[in-house]
Amino acid sequence: MATKLLGQKMLLAGEWVDREDKIKVYNPENNQLIDTVPAASKEDMELAIEKAKEGAKIAESLSVKERMDILQGVAKRLQERHEEFARMIALEGSKTIKEARGEVTRTIETIRISAEEARRMTGESINFDQNAGNEDRMGYYFRFPIGIVAAITPFNDPLNLVAHKIGPAIAAGNAIIVKPASETPLSALKLAEAFTEAGLPKKVMTVITGRGRDIGDTLIENKEIRMISFTGGLETGEAIAKKAGLKKVSMELGSNSPAIVLKDADLDHAVSSTVSGSFAAAGQNCLGVQRIYVEKELYSSFKDKFVQQTKELKSGNKLSEYTDMGPLINEKEAKRVEKMVEDALKDGAELLTGGKRNGAFYEPTVLANVPRHAAVAVEEIFGPVVILSAVDSFEEAIEKANDVNYGLQAGIFTTNVNKAMRGARRLQVGGVMINDSSDFRIDAMPFGGVKGSGLGREGVKYAMRDMSEERVVCFKLTDEE
Repeated sequence: MATKLLGQKMLLAGEWVDREDKIKVYNPENNQLIDTVPAASKEDMELAIEKAKEGAKIAESLSVKERMDILQGVAKRLQERHEEFARMIALEGSKTIKEARGEVTRTIETIRISAEEARRMTGESINFDQNAGNEDRMGYYFRFPIGIVAAITPFNDPLNLVAHKIGPAIAAGNAIIVKPASETPLSALKLAEAFTEAGLPKKVMTVITGRGRDIGDTLIENKEIRMISFTGGLETGEAIAKKAGLKKVSMELGSNSPAIVLKDADLDHAVSSTVSGSFAAAGQNCLGVQRIYVEKELYSSFKDKFVQQTKELKSGNKLSEYTDMGPLINEKEAKRVEKMVEDALKDGAELLTGGKRNGAFYEPTVLANVPRHAAVAVEEIFGPVVILSAVDSFEEAIEKANDVNYGLQAGIFTTNVNKAMRGARRLQVGGVMINDSSDFRIDAMPFGGVKGSGLGREGVKYAMRDMSEERVVCFKLTDEE
């Protein structure tokens, strides 16, 4: 893709606008400037919210068929421009071209599911006559849109995580204001372009590019915003929750995901699955495997195979078909990961492979014997680092897996269905993947965590529930003709 600067515009209430102040977008692989986007002001955000009030009325008036047609039109455009979107994801973010193609395919599915779920947002009848004296009453409830949804998205899935906000919001009949990550705004703007081409009415959607310090609080605190859907870090999520006021909040705040490998597991499958789960997207994945607990009878064999497969991963040019892992989103993040690993090593951890940084690239890194108090053991690394630990029993693995302030997803590798079921009940997470790593998700399932991993659930159907409300209608019948 040519790196000629085009100077992108942002979508403000259906109008493409520019601003003198710019945010520069860099390719993290080589720190090359690839484009610029407008740096929106507080006044821009205030205007976006004012226009969204009108947009909410327009969105609510769209028929289900109109919503479905728009969403299906977007999916069609994504399919037709699949490689174009994939190259944009790879260029501005950390993903390799192969990973980026997978994200585009998932985004198409997310939008298609949104179109289908639009027809399924229904209510049901209510038996009011279940209480004495109400024999002459009957009724039902239906769901109606909440109004304006604010979406704040991260850099690691710059297309599909945006789609997971926009798709359900439009399907449910809402207006939406999207604030994408400043590191990766270009994919979100391309998706907005597809929505405008598919016939989404003006004022229904804004994709506003700006620095969080300039426009974030205006979006979060405004009383016209009825829901905030945020994906990002725990610290930022807590700050948003304190400022939001009386409105719905849905948050996916990351994790420190465990995988448990029992002695009866398929060794080769467990190794390949957890290597992929640990280092996909350079470990910048909320579902990424961070801790692996292996029963001691299998530990030595697992460790040898895991380290060998990790060493075989190829880092480098993101657009190469032969690259397995790209850089972190910037050198600052790579330095943060580097320090976490160095601190663990000073505390006695063992380095099995990796541990070196080159600019924004950080080698796939495997640690063992990591002290319980080390930051890499209890915090979210969000980088290509994984910890191996031997355990004496399944019970010990469950206890250690739960011993962090996160709980998004977990994986269990076993052929024992009873242990799998016990693990599914006892792991303090939002999802348990049996014979898969924690890094598995389909876009139709409820997705979210417990503890510091967030509030609420994403997944189109479940997001639509949060983006709508129930309204009860009750008829008191009379004998009059």
